[in-house]
Amino acid sequence: MRGRRIERRRRSDGLAAVELALLLPVMLLLLTGLIDLARGLQADLVLINLSRESANITARNNSTTMQNAMSAVSASAPPLDMNDRGMIYITEVMGVAVGTGSTTRSVVIGQYRWDDAVNNVGYRNSHYAPSSKVWSCTSWSSVDGSCLTIPAVAAAPNSTVMNGQLAAGQVVFVSESFYNFSMLFGNFNLGGVHLPTLGPDLYSMTVF
Repeated sequence: MRGRRIERRRRSDGLAAVELALLLPVMLLLLTGLIDLARGLQADLVLINLSRESANITARNNSTTMQNAMSAVSASAPPLDMNDRGMIYITEVMGVAVGTGSTTRSVVIGQYRWDDAVNNVGYRNSHYAPSSKVWSCTSWSSVDGSCLTIPAVAAAPNSTVMNGQLAAGQVVFVSESFYNFSMLFGNFNLGGVHLPTLGPDLYSMTVF
């Protein structure tokens, strides 16, 4: 009887070892994927804070240049490496009266991308420049990072940001933050189990 019990225990231990050997790689892969997803969510939260701060600084402090504001908030972005993988756009949007009534439309009157010539950071370092979702400029100044192709207010491009909600002459600043985020296991597929994918361009926008 004792010998049979020992043999059964050995068989049970052997089955448990086999089950562990089969399940452990899958469990480790799922755990790694969840950690990767958590990294992406953390990066997204950092971008939200960046867009809020840059919009806040530019709207409240006229003595601060756009490039200084964007460089300052980007320096507070760790663990994100904004200088190599990030971009910030700040767009000025103004309400313009339509006809003689109180109806207004939002137009773009200025746009800047992060391209700090003094500190050699931003676009001139990373060359990462995803398209702005407010308005896509086609030519940029190498001096202050401003858009060179925005026409006069009368012919300025329409913006969907707060369209019809701004008073005539009212100006808001729209800050957009991008980050080129690469997930290690985002495209993994195991028997119909798909790990969620974030990126490659994480995005946040704030209007101030």
